[in-house]
Amino acid sequence: MILLGNEALVRGAIESGVQFVSTYPGTPASEIGDIFSDNAKELGVYFEFSTNERAAMEAAIGASFSGLKCLVAMKNFGMNICADPLFPFLYTGCRGPVVIAVGDDPGCWSSAESEENSRGYSAFMHLPTIEPADPEEMKEFVKIAFMVSEKYKLPVMVRFTTRVAHQKMIVKLGEIQKNDTVKTAFIKDPDRYVTMPPRVLEMKKELLEKIEKIRQWAEVSKINSIKQIVIKNKNKSYRDLGIVTSGIGYLYAAEALRDLGINIDVLKLGSFYPLAEKKIKAFIRGKKKLLIIEELDPYIEKEVERLAKSVNPQLQILGKNVLSEIGEMKPEMVNHAINRLIGRVYHLSVVDNPKLKIKRYPDFCPGCFYRLVFNAVKKVAPKDTVYGGDIGCYMIGSLPTYGLADYLSAMGSSIGIAHGIKKAASTSFSQASEGKRKMISFIGDSTFFHSGISSLINAVFNKSNPLIIVLDNQTTGMTGHQTNPGLGKTGSGDETTQIDIESIVRACGVKNVKVVDPINMKDVEETIKEFLEKDTVSVIIAKRVCWLLSKSKKA
Repeated sequence: MILLGNEALVRGAIESGVQFVSTYPGTPASEIGDIFSDNAKELGVYFEFSTNERAAMEAAIGASFSGLKCLVAMKNFGMNICADPLFPFLYTGCRGPVVIAVGDDPGCWSSAESEENSRGYSAFMHLPTIEPADPEEMKEFVKIAFMVSEKYKLPVMVRFTTRVAHQKMIVKLGEIQKNDTVKTAFIKDPDRYVTMPPRVLEMKKELLEKIEKIRQWAEVSKINSIKQIVIKNKNKSYRDLGIVTSGIGYLYAAEALRDLGINIDVLKLGSFYPLAEKKIKAFIRGKKKLLIIEELDPYIEKEVERLAKSVNPQLQILGKNVLSEIGEMKPEMVNHAINRLIGRVYHLSVVDNPKLKIKRYPDFCPGCFYRLVFNAVKKVAPKDTVYGGDIGCYMIGSLPTYGLADYLSAMGSSIGIAHGIKKAASTSFSQASEGKRKMISFIGDSTFFHSGISSLINAVFNKSNPLIIVLDNQTTGMTGHQTNPGLGKTGSGDETTQIDIESIVRACGVKNVKVVDPINMKDVEETIKEFLEKDTVSVIIAKRVCWLLSKSKKA
């Protein structure tokens, strides 16, 4: 079948007999949850859209302790959220195998926080990590990841990028493994699952021993192999040169070598951590020059430099001195790097004429009620008001069209940073006028559930007074209308308790709370005016279903 990378990943999990799937939606990994949401019941798989990535990870850890085969999916920033429970999970190890699918976004095509590279967590945590390059590998590498996790009792990360998740290719389907009919249950074993000293230090020793065993597996695994890209008699071969790459970098290398019509041996590393050090040493021994092709941080480059000191200290290594650490790779960049490797002069043709650029900004969907809320805010808020942005569709409010975000950071941080700004204004270090300055922060319903509640409690507890506007469109709109706790339906479509945002806000101790319908512009404007004058935390919940979602329900 022709499959997207994310579709192939799901297929690989199904062929592996996955039993428990948890996720929080985030591009470029959103389709993984969407597909399971539509098909989990038919497949006999438990599926959930968790409140956030930490909750997804903790749910999978519990299911793994109970013996189930688990998949956790997220985008790169989700690794930051779930890192806290994941660290000790690597110490305890897993009973049922666990695969963590993480989608990175070089170039920040769908990301607003930072250009994060999840590979940094691999050595930091001692988290086994493999990197597929295309949809066929996505399917097969997920199956390999489950195999490694089951054999060595450690979770395994499958790290991929936007171009892997969203490319299409023909994928050969395998047999679907039927779920084991043996009933599982949690088996009490405090010595295994309780991370208390001195046992926790023994656990670390066991973790490092497992990593070395996985390294030995990586040395003989076919996912780390030398590739011959072009084999034609008329093409020139460079036997004393080499390329080391992983993930999507391999496809860029293959395309560039075909375009240039030259033969250079390529060591493709499917296993990023732990690295197959013996295989790398054997490859670089006898080479004069080497090119490392990897997106963003030079993790592989630094390791190869370390290994070269003992086997080939004269080796000349090209890496981030010819390829950028910022943004996605492009074919012309890799062509340039390979030409540098073989000693050719290659000029990058870059057209950058400001007169040819037309600035066009994204805008809200037709019918989106966010427009009404932002227009009301612009109409009644004082000119020097400070605006806090957050992660969701309403990020568009930060663009010049509206100009309603003076900062934009991480999920749920609009409230926490607003609190810090207001408290700073109350100190003796601030200008006198700062104390009178108004502060409005925006946050969506899904983001509020994800990570806004604790910051709201902190603001109330520490006597802050920002105005918080919760934009409740009753869905997780930015990533494709996934469910959240405010909808009354689970990710599989089952009826469940509908968590009421107003009740949560009041339970957090907020006295000034009002639910408004954005269509009633007069009410919205008057409420904003009133709440801006309060000297304690105030919350306006602007509630109306996403227009696109309402139309799709009627269709």
